[in-house]
Amino acid sequence: KKLLEICPFCPITLVSDDRLLIASHIKPWSHSNDFEKTDPKNGFMFTPTFDFLFDRGFLSFTDDRKTILSPFLSNMTYSKLGISDNKIVSHLPIEGREGYLEYHREKILKR
Repeated sequence: KKLLEICPFCPITLVSDDRLLIASHIKPWSHSNDFEKTDPKNGFMFTPTFDFLFDRGFLSFTDDRKTILSPFLSNMTYSKLGISDNKIVSHLPIEGREGYLEYHREKILKR
């Protein structure tokens, strides 16, 4: 609920219908301590496809809002999804999420 107030839309698709948004943990729930599990800064709101890509480690982000795509999916697949590597996602909220994103890049992103 708090995350939806902070991030009322998917920063990639800009979809704002909350029925189509998923609160996606940056550092997974199973790896998080009690504070991190409910910290709104440990999350993004994504539409289902991007939640899936992020959750499974096919997509991550740099601290300057650029996409990092895993080589485990083809460029054709990413192209069909409308994303490319090193693309700036200008609406991605980064502030306060840098530590979680570092964890995601190191432990979740498939390289």
